[in-house]
Amino acid sequence: MTSSMPATFFEWVYFLLQQYGFLFVKGAVVTLFLAVAGTFIGCLIGLLVGIVQTIPINPKDGMLKRGFYQCVRTILAAYVEIFRGTPMIVQAMVVYYGSMQLYNIDMSPLFAGFLVVSVNTGAYMAETVRGGIISIDIGQTEAAKAIGMNHFQLMSTIILPQALRNIMPQIGNNLIINIKDTSVLNVISVTELYFLSKSAAGAYYRYFEVFFITCVIYFVMTFAVSRFLLWIEKRMDGPDNYSLVPYDPLADPCGPFTPKKGDK
Repeated sequence: MTSSMPATFFEWVYFLLQQYGFLFVKGAVVTLFLAVAGTFIGCLIGLLVGIVQTIPINPKDGMLKRGFYQCVRTILAAYVEIFRGTPMIVQAMVVYYGSMQLYNIDMSPLFAGFLVVSVNTGAYMAETVRGGIISIDIGQTEAAKAIGMNHFQLMSTIILPQALRNIMPQIGNNLIINIKDTSVLNVISVTELYFLSKSAAGAYYRYFEVFFITCVIYFVMTFAVSRFLLWIEKRMDGPDNYSLVPYDPLADPCGPFTPKKGDK
């Protein structure tokens, strides 16, 4: 190593940023893409699974219909338990290498990583959505059924809008976890931030400096996402105070209420 090489920690950090800044940016972009897109698709999967799991089975339905619902619920329950009970790094290996060996499907590492993040997130979100749905007061469900609403109308207009607000913190939590957990996808050669950081660190054997930079980038991404999601939550809550419009009987198109003789 020549005398022109950096000597102190911060000199090395500055030097590595100059040499490999593009790699860090590229890795961060891939990481954000996998985390955001995977979380979005995972939420859709979890929403669908959660709704299906909460469909009531009417004892008056035919045996075939009840058997079909029970079979679907069993399959979905198995999906949730398997993907919640196994590490994402193992799932990535099984999906990427198993798809080629068993079905001769040659998927790219990036697509395999996106698929794993989406399905894994969907399993966690399914339980979150189910919990959000059953947390809504049962009286609202009974009132909706009393006026003739079917299950789809009940979910889309009454239950899900309220459940979505209740599960927003968990959605944000899953997104932040996915930003960090995409690092395990380096085992199938996904060129995310951790994978490219290893390449940069191996060039000069400066692992501490490189991964200090990587740590800062991960923190910036997760902090920015958490602040953004907190802003969305506040927007969904609406204003803290609501002004009541004073009643003006003269402006009422129906006119002031005048009790008739005999009314109490």
